[in-house]
Amino acid sequence: MTPEGPGMRPARAVDASMTLLNEVMHRPLDAGYAEAAQRRAEGAAPSRGAATVVVLLVIAVLLGFVTTQAVAELREPQPGVVAARTLLQDEIVSSREQVAAQTAQNAALGASIDSLRDSALELVDPQMVQTAARDSFANGTVAARGPGITVTVADGADAATNPGAFVQDTDLQSVVNALWSSGAEAIAVNGQRLTSTTAIRSAGSAILVDLVGVAGPYEVVALGDQNGLETGLARSSAAQQLSTLGSQYGIKTNVATHEELLVPAGPTRVLFTARPLDDTKDDQ
Repeated sequence: MTPEGPGMRPARAVDASMTLLNEVMHRPLDAGYAEAAQRRAEGAAPSRGAATVVVLLVIAVLLGFVTTQAVAELREPQPGVVAARTLLQDEIVSSREQVAAQTAQNAALGASIDSLRDSALELVDPQMVQTAARDSFANGTVAARGPGITVTVADGADAATNPGAFVQDTDLQSVVNALWSSGAEAIAVNGQRLTSTTAIRSAGSAILVDLVGVAGPYEVVALGDQNGLETGLARSSAAQQLSTLGSQYGIKTNVATHEELLVPAGPTRVLFTARPLDDTKDDQ
C-alpha cells in the first residue's frame, strides 16, 4: 500500500524516468502513421487512381534513369584526369630511364676510380692493393662470385584476395639473418647487394632493399659453404616461419644449391661524420 493523505506527495511510477525509452520500445510508430495504417486495414483509406499510379511509375523510372546516368558519369574518367595520368606515367618512365642511365654511369666512374687507385698504389705499395681489394670485398663494394645457395620466396596463389598471402619485409629479414648466421659471405636480394648499411623494409605494400623497390618472387642469393648454409637455414627459426606461411597462406619457398653464383657490387658509402678509431686529428 502506498501511503496517501494530506501533505503526502503521490508516489512516482518506477519507470517514470524512462518515458522516452518506453515510447520508442512500445509505440515506435508515430500516431499519424498508426492511424493511416489502421484506415488501410479497415479499407477506409482512399484508393489511388490510375493516373496517380502512372505518375508514380513515371517518377520512379525518371529517378532510376537519372541515378544511373549520374553514376555512369562519375565513373567515367574525365579527359583532364586521363591526360594528367598519362603525363604522370610518361614522367615516371622517363625518370626511371634517367636513374638507370645515371646508375650505370656512376658504376663506370667508380670502376675507373678503382683502376686508377690500384695503378697508383702498385707503384708505391703493392701490398696495399691487395688490402684494398679485401676491404672492398668485405664491405660489399665489389662484385663477388662463388658457390652458395638461393632461397626463392613467392606470394601465395590467393594473394589478390588474401593480404596474408603476401611476402612481408620481415619474412625476407628472417631469411637473410639466418643466412648470415649460417656463414654467408655475401648476400643479394633480387640483385641488390646487402652491406653494413643496407636495410630491408616496407613502404606501403612494396618491399624496399637499400631503398630500391623489389617485386616477387624474391630471390635471396648467398655465397658460402653450401652444406653449412643449407643446414643452418633448415635449423633456423626462419625455416619454421616459412613452413608456417606455406601451410597457412600458400607462400612458396624453394632452396637450391649452386656451384657458381654471382652477387653484384653494392653502392659505395661516403661517411661524413664517422672516422677511424685511430684518427686523432682534432675537429676543425
